[in-house]
Order: sequence, then structure tokens, then C-alpha cells
Amino acid sequence: MDPVRNPFAPGAGSQPPELAGRKEIINAADIALQRVLIGRHDQSQILLGLRGTGKTVLLNKIEELAESHYHLTSFIEAPNDRRLVDSLYPKLQQVLRKLSMVEAAKSAAHSAMRVLRSFASAFRISMGDMSLSVDPVVGTADSGVLEYDLSELFVSIGEAAQSAGKAWTLLIDEVQYLKKDELSALIVAIHRVNQKKLPVMFFGAGLPQIAALTGDAKSYSERLFNFPPVGPLDEPAATSAIKQPIQAEGESITNAAIEMIYKKTEGYPYFLQEWGFQAWNLADKSPINEDDVENATVAALRRLDDSFFRVRFERLTPKEREYVIAMASLGNGPYRSSDVADVLGEDMRSLGPRRAKIIHKGMIYSEAYGDIDFTVPMFDGFLNRYT
Repeated sequence: MDPVRNPFAPGAGSQPPELAGRKEIINAADIALQRVLIGRHDQSQILLGLRGTGKTVLLNKIEELAESHYHLTSFIEAPNDRRLVDSLYPKLQQVLRKLSMVEAAKSAAHSAMRVLRSFASAFRISMGDMSLSVDPVVGTADSGVLEYDLSELFVSIGEAAQSAGKAWTLLIDEVQYLKKDELSALIVAIHRVNQKKLPVMFFGAGLPQIAALTGDAKSYSERLFNFPPVGPLDEPAATSAIKQPIQAEGESITNAAIEMIYKKTEGYPYFLQEWGFQAWNLADKSPINEDDVENATVAALRRLDDSFFRVRFERLTPKEREYVIAMASLGNGPYRSSDVADVLGEDMRSLGPRRAKIIHKGMIYSEAYGDIDFTVPMFDGFLNRYT
């Protein structure tokens, strides 16, 4: 079949042709974005899920919705090698410049720019060509304590947005890479703008441990945020994700082929896209059948092994690789840390630092005490093939 017309788009954060099975999350975000514009409170969201479940796709969709409701948006990926303040600064400057173009918000936006300048000075942010030609505000957002200063900065931006009759939405992907003090400061800042009923919303996405991390940072975070799980699609949603794009191109696929794709991919959106992509390209003609899916499985696994899986594996040190290989040898997760230690023949306590480093790299996570699992679906299968 014509590869130019292939409707599937496997890729990091790539928008699939059919955003199936996520209606509830999208509707909740849409309502919250509209409520904040009329001064009504609603919870911000942090999407929780493994790699390949479509969290980034959903954040992009929420950003589109926010902009359709006249929100100014700032989208960043949480840095694991630099400070949050360095990533935030240019985005906040852009928002304030846009707000300064609204006549009713000129004064508030100018004041917020002065606060941003104070913030940048306090945290020694390298401004480069993006420096602000305003004087800092003495005594506001300049203490050097992130938890205090970020709150004052967010309030000033919220007041400027309110003056303009608009709202500001901050979106952060890979929230798990935020340092503890950064996550705590972000929670406090969102809490503060909520208390003041300012038109500011936050949407984040990260690995499943984020819910526990936010609770550790601030006990009230469970009331401040909604944590919708973003997992594999059920069979009807997965069927729609495969069938609808093919039909939209005037082609078809057998029910048996769809069922086979669902079983092979376990319903994970990224893998559904990969199998759909390969099945389309390898099929001689419509309808796509089970033989095409079998051929697609070989091609999909080869491509995943060479890129999606291998890139992550190669980020690990030799000792870290030993650890994840030992996990995979135990079968399907979740795994007990003690069982992994037994496979390696080492004391569980001595493995703690190694396990912590693998968690920090985003390869595994611990949702319950003593339990660990892979953040990448089907990664155990790759390790068993690779080793």
C-alpha cells in the first residue's frame, strides 16, 4: 500500500491520527480551562503513565485547547541537566511581552516584568539577548528562596493576565526530573494563585511516581491536583485507534488483524502506531490481514530494538544494565527489590544506590515500597531478546 498515504505516525509526542480513549481527560481539561477564565476554580492536572502511553500527545492537545480559549501558554520539558528557573525565564518573558501589548494590561504587565527581572537577578539567570529593559522591584521575588519567589512571580503574571481578560497556562512534561525544591516551589506557586483566584492553570505529565513525590513535597497537593492515569488503551479504544485512520484513507483491515495488533502491543498507544505503520507499509493491498501483522511484528520489533529500546538501554552503566537484566529474567513486573538482589547474589541494601540511579534516569520506578517496574512497556522483552 502507498507509504505516502500511511496515516500512522509513531514518534515521541507525535499526534496520532485518532486520539482514542482519552475523551475523559480531554473533557476535564477543557472544562477547567474555561472555568478559570470566568473566575471559577478547578484543579490543575498531572498526567501519570509509563513511556509510550501518549502523555506528551495529551499535553500538546491540552495546549491547543488552552490557546483556543485565549490562554497564553508556556510549554517546557523539565530539564534533568539544568535548573527549572533557566527553562522558565524565556517562556515567562514571552508571555509578559504578549500581555504588554494589551492596552488594559500594560501597567500590570510592566510590573510583572519588573518582578521577573528581580527573580532573574536573585537566581543569577543568564538572560543573554533576552534581558529585560526594566528596573527590578526591590523586595519582591528577590529573596533567593525559590518557594517564596516563584509564588510572587506567578501571582504577578496571573494579575497581568487577569487585567488583559486572559489566562496563562503552564505545561511541563517529564515532571519527575524536577528537583525536590523545584517541585515544592511549583506546588506552592500554583496553590497561591488558586487562593487569589487568578487565571492560571498548570498541566504536567510524568512517570507514575509523581503522585507520591508531590505528596512528599506538600501534603495538600492531592487536593490541588488531579492525577489522571494515562495507561494502555482498552480493546474498543485500541480498535478505533487502528481502524479509523485506515478507513479515513479509504482502506480496510480485518477484525482478526486488529485483534492481533492489540495483543502484540498490549494496547500501548506508541506501539499501536508502530504496528499500524508497519502493517500498512508491508501490506500489498487492502484489507490488511493477519499475515501482514505478522510481518509487521518482525519489522516493528526490529525498529523498536534499534531505537526506542536500545537508546534507553545504552544510557545505563554496565552495572545498571546488570540490574535491569536481572529484573527481566524474573518475568513480568512488578518486581520485588529483594528478588532482584537474589538474582544478582548481592545484599539488597548495597544495591540501593544503583537502583536509585536507574530510577533517576527514568528507566524504572517504584510505586509501592519494595516494588519496582520498568517505565518502558515491553522493555523486559527487549532485554530478554538482547541478552
